[in-house]
Amino acid sequence: MFPPPQDIQTEVFATLPDEYRLARRTRFSDVNRGGRPLHSFLEGPSFDRDGNLYVVDIPHGRIFRISPAGRFTLVAEYDGEPNGLKFHRDGRILIADYKNGIMQLDPKAGTVTPVIERRWTEGFKGVNDLFFAASGDLYFTDQGQTGLQDPTGRIYRLTTAGRLELLLGNVPSPNGLVTDLDETALLVAVTRGNCIWRLPLLPDGGTTKVGLFIQLSGGPGGPDGLALDADGNLAIAHIGLGSVWLFDRFGQPLYRVRSCAGMLTTNIAYGGPDGKTMYITESESGTILRAALPTAGRAMFSHQP
Repeated sequence: MFPPPQDIQTEVFATLPDEYRLARRTRFSDVNRGGRPLHSFLEGPSFDRDGNLYVVDIPHGRIFRISPAGRFTLVAEYDGEPNGLKFHRDGRILIADYKNGIMQLDPKAGTVTPVIERRWTEGFKGVNDLFFAASGDLYFTDQGQTGLQDPTGRIYRLTTAGRLELLLGNVPSPNGLVTDLDETALLVAVTRGNCIWRLPLLPDGGTTKVGLFIQLSGGPGGPDGLALDADGNLAIAHIGLGSVWLFDRFGQPLYRVRSCAGMLTTNIAYGGPDGKTMYITESESGTILRAALPTAGRAMFSHQP
């Protein structure tokens, strides 16, 4: 029996201004929120090298930049459903767009253009999140409406050579993903299974002996975004429970970071001067929360020289 995790409280770092709260129905809100109008649904937090936090707004096809002082700027608005965002080391900003596939953002021009729209002649189910390995290989999840009733979600890798590889095609709702510290395994949030899968990454590029690493419980949602700290501890945003769980590299619980706002804690990014501040998108209230953690986040691919 594991000891109970230690509680850590959050505070509000930034709130979406009223001028950006649209409160209108979209296809996303019809399917995912019972047709209720949504002012926004913030996701995909990721820091640039200047300390600005980028987030996406899924239902309204928007990308925001948030300054270190918490000021929102609209960077792009387009016909899409951006769900995840990550920076490439060369400065490119890639987006996992549920409607369009993998896209690229030009923040100066405010334009979003396609990178990968489909595999062979088949469209994606609905890509969700993405992660860069140290090699530059891009991993991303293709979730769509998969779940326990349809365990056909997919996990892809786009190599630096431009080859798109299917790693798994039997996941009930794959969502956030990260590698472990030495990049010998990929950790994937399986939302509808309320668990984290571990995919060993073999030298030939394949995977085998995929296992259940952490089984969560409770809440109407499940694990969403993931992040790793410098010690290899895994942070899991649990949508529906208003919490981020922190587990050590053996899958033992350490901390529960509690939302001071709504219950829809969707994703995580580490930032701040020492990298020890956890930033959390809370999509119900349209806020960014933050909390002080004892260990810095792992250095991201985009921040490495």
